[in-house]
Amino acid sequence: MIDMYGIAHCDTIKKARKWLDEHQVEYCFHDYKKEGVDAVRLQGWCAQVGWEALLNKRGTTWRKLPEEAKDDVDEAKAIGLLCEYTSMIKRPVLDVNGQLEVGFSAARYAELFA
Repeated sequence: MIDMYGIAHCDTIKKARKWLDEHQVEYCFHDYKKEGVDAVRLQGWCAQVGWEALLNKRGTTWRKLPEEAKDDVDEAKAIGLLCEYTSMIKRPVLDVNGQLEVGFSAARYAELFA
């Protein structure tokens, strides 16, 4: 089974879900705005793709943080921030048989599901 993690109202999530639906790829969607995401899962994701790949510094949530929260970010601090502010996790996070794909690209999805 394929697991997709994200926020239901996110435009990128909508594009990724549409692509998967159009290509008849079954998946289970996890909305971490409703369900949350725990530090253990984030640690596992960081071990696979690195915290830098997961932390979205382009979004409004990051930009609205106080400067001291953004200073000296390392993996532990990033995980804490991502647990508290799930909207800072880049979307979607797709778990395909244990392999993570962060972000949406139609070309990359076509490769994954060829």
